Amino acid sequence: MAKRGVEEVMVVALEEKGGAMAVVVEEKEQKEQKENEKEEEEAHPYAFHVSGPRNVAKPNWRDLINSSWKDTNYKRSVIACFIQAVYLLELDRQENRTVETALAPKWWMTFKYKLTQTLIDERDGSIFGAVLEWDQSAALADFVLIRPSGAPKAVLVLRGTLLKGPTIRRDIEDDLRFLAWESLKGSVRFKGALEALRTVAERYGSSNVCIAGHSLGAGFALQVGKALAKEGIYVDAHLFNPPSISIAMSLRNIGEKAGFAWKRLKSLLPSSSEPQADCDEEIKDNSLKSWLGNIYGDKASMGLKQWVPHLYVNNSDYICCHYTDPEGKTEENEANKENTSPTNGQVAAKLFVMSKGKQKFLEAHGLEQWWSDDLDLQLAINKSKLISRQLKSLYSLPASQVTKRPR
Repeated sequence: MAKRGVEEVMVVALEEKGGAMAVVVEEKEQKEQKENEKEEEEAHPYAFHVSGPRNVAKPNWRDLINSSWKDTNYKRSVIACFIQAVYLLELDRQENRTVETALAPKWWMTFKYKLTQTLIDERDGSIFGAVLEWDQSAALADFVLIRPSGAPKAVLVLRGTLLKGPTIRRDIEDDLRFLAWESLKGSVRFKGALEALRTVAERYGSSNVCIAGHSLGAGFALQVGKALAKEGIYVDAHLFNPPSISIAMSLRNIGEKAGFAWKRLKSLLPSSSEPQADCDEEIKDNSLKSWLGNIYGDKASMGLKQWVPHLYVNNSDYICCHYTDPEGKTEENEANKENTSPTNGQVAAKLFVMSKGKQKFLEAHGLEQWWSDDLDLQLAINKSKLISRQLKSLYSLPASQVTKRPR
């Protein structure tokens, strides 16, 4: 009996040991599964180390001596990465990614920035923008004691159209709004972006703030930046593949029958009764202001020539390529001059054009091209029809009446 009792104890012990081993094996399998999932996530085509820039270094102590942000190519690449982060914030939300598996953070953390605000479209709950701010704590960990010269304290970044089920309806609605009314002011996204930009500009000073967007987001960034410029608040603006208005203008000018059809189409699109959405009234109002300004002098407009947005376009992208259409005839030797000192009839903007010959639309309109290693940009077009139309309300006074605004 005693012997049998010992055997039973040994069996129980072995079973317990086997159970413990099973637990260990199970834990090991779970760990391996997590590691495999992590590797799979890291191999995701949108992971920073897979599709991000190759030759753009993260900030280090050398930036204290010679800031990388003073290099226009570096600045353009990093800001484009910030916009990519907003696309991925929405994709992370849609795919229920966790903090550990999220794709977006690497696209700003690499450059020592942190996410401080997400802009949510109240119509569908989607993320359409974000505010990124300089992360001093993360910078100190890499011995970057102060913010490098030229690095903005805060960046408001806005994504473009995302052709995914949860967001496509509202994105396309705003695309059509721009096509129909040449304005995005009736959208809830315009209001949200304007409030966010004004808040960070008041907190950090407009010279330390940047706004940027791609595609539809560039359209919002242009109009939000212009709205603040009219208030005398000038922020750095970087617009990638901004949508042109040439399609709408072409349809509106090809005849009465087409005009009637155009009105019918507009009646099916987002309502013109929304606040500030009617571009025709805005144009009339701007024309009246310009006429009165020329007669009496418009003090509020005298300092507006300081706002100079940066536009990045691709000649193969039919959405933005019309920005390269010249306004009238220009001399060849003026084609590459930078229009930063506008006179009467001119507007201030830096237009960077990339042309690689004939490209497929998705490649020409894509965001990834703007941080690629073989990027060849040219500063072009001294006078652009579309830039003039987009910004003309900021430059309504004759050059003789323009005086510098006191600082």
